[in-house]
Amino acid sequence: MPNLVSEKVRVDVWTWAVRLFPSRSAATAAARGGHIKINGKSVKPAQTVNIGDTIATRYADVERIVVVKSLISRRVGADLARTHYEDHSPVREKVADTFTATRDRGAGRPTKRDRRLIDRLRGY
Repeated sequence: MPNLVSEKVRVDVWTWAVRLFPSRSAATAAARGGHIKINGKSVKPAQTVNIGDTIATRYADVERIVVVKSLISRRVGADLARTHYEDHSPVREKVADTFTATRDRGAGRPTKRDRRLIDRLRGY
């Protein structure tokens, strides 16, 4: 197995390797767009990451804040990836399904069962 730990790692490579982004190109685009910050400052994709840096990312309306525990340049499984950072992300609240379509019984169009009962009542 190749050595996964490196001495210098680009921020786009590290965020991809620890699975903060689904692809390296997405990580690079996020860095170019200012969605990756190291210690509060927007960075370019080639910026190097150091142990102890705080990295804040934003992807698909999800904000992640992590502290680098070790450097890695190869993509690994999710369980192993979590060992390379300490997560300080804000807790996301689940949005309740408040817009579920419900209708009162007897209101609106009759169901198939209701139509069969009506037909039986009418003698069809």
